[in-house]
Amino acid sequence: MALASVAAGTEPEFEYALPSDLAIRSLLLDVDRAGDRLVAVGAWGHVVLSDDDGLTWRQARAVPTRRTLTSVSFPDAQHGWAVGHDAVVIHSGDRGETWVRQFDAAQDEATLLSVWFEDARHGFAVGSFGLMIETRDGGATWSRRRLGKAGEEDPHLNEIFRGPEGSLFIAAEFGRVYRSMDGGATWARLETGYEGSMWGGIALADGDLLVYGLRGHAFRSDDLGETWREVETGTEQSIQDASMLPGGVLALVGLGGLMETSRDAGRSFEVGYVPDRRGIAAVTPGRGSEVLLFGEHGVRRRRISGELLPLPTL
Repeated sequence: MALASVAAGTEPEFEYALPSDLAIRSLLLDVDRAGDRLVAVGAWGHVVLSDDDGLTWRQARAVPTRRTLTSVSFPDAQHGWAVGHDAVVIHSGDRGETWVRQFDAAQDEATLLSVWFEDARHGFAVGSFGLMIETRDGGATWSRRRLGKAGEEDPHLNEIFRGPEGSLFIAAEFGRVYRSMDGGATWARLETGYEGSMWGGIALADGDLLVYGLRGHAFRSDDLGETWREVETGTEQSIQDASMLPGGVLALVGLGGLMETSRDAGRSFEVGYVPDRRGIAAVTPGRGSEVLLFGEHGVRRRRISGELLPLPTL
């Protein structure tokens, strides 16, 4: 079923995110690159931008929501989408400077948890209770999709991510992972053997997959998800995000200030924590040997060696 997006010029008077000096100190949940620009999103509709790899930040000029934004995806340097609570979808065509509302489903009391775009026209957003929507026209219209059969329990769909060989994966509740080999037209349900939630996943440099989630559980696959084996992460903190850092270092971050690194493509990990143990939701490379951490603290800079750097400015 095609769902019409908000028609340009006829939208209601949305509440816009308010300018705030605390935008980079408040909850930030995801980040992506729009070319050489960083775009991070979080609570109260905050969207913050950095053009110097995280040294300084400023707020986007017009964001038509005050709902928490959970995920952001820029398939190219100009076009990006962010999603969040009440299944809101917003779009930017100018590198994150300004945004328009494309879709929401507040009546469903659902949350979109992850968004991924293949290009400036085709993308998916997934979320709570099996919610999945797809667009093939840059968000002018969206169609609801269903992964399971009618009558089956609808798990939370926590993150959609690109795998090797053109594959797509969704990390989900109940230890499930969904895989598509045809651009999202069809999906197969895969079982990791774990009953807890998988919060996310990443394609590793050697072509393997790593999915991770509740209480530090992580699973690796070398056959596109057909089989999985558990990896010892050395932590019981839930893992929220992963990123490849300079020098081939893999970073995992999560609750309790978790930041652990692997130098052997996720086969073993060195466990560390930020001193105040505040939760980290997302991680991405900064400049040089720096890493940027996003979460309860807003955004922080840290050297891969573990040293926290001065707070960035807005």
